[in-house]
Amino acid sequence: QVQLMESGGGSVQAGGSLRLSCAASPNVVSTYFMAWFRQAPEARRAWVARIAIDGDTYYAPSVKGRFIISKDNASNTLYLQMNDVKPEDTAMYYCAADQNGRSRPVLDFQFRGQGTQVTVSS
Repeated sequence: QVQLMESGGGSVQAGGSLRLSCAASPNVVSTYFMAWFRQAPEARRAWVARIAIDGDTYYAPSVKGRFIISKDNASNTLYLQMNDVKPEDTAMYYCAADQNGRSRPVLDFQFRGQGTQVTVSS
């Protein structure tokens, strides 16, 4: 069973930065497609970023140029560096993993963590 545990959330002022981490079960980060998605209060879930097994990265238009997804295969950790955050980035952030994620929407990924809350104040 794949285990994913997010950390690093908190409160930050608009324009600031925050780095989220996702600790995964051994070998998951190196052999699964990984991603982040978020859900704001009373809103639908939305994908944020994804990273392929070979390291190719993709971003939602709303975060492109501000957020960076990366991974460390050796430590089985996925990251999301959030820069120049905005109040509309306030949400619960989740990491997700899927062995067949190349063409699968992030919101349909097989495994997901419990989430970490990010709150951005103006």
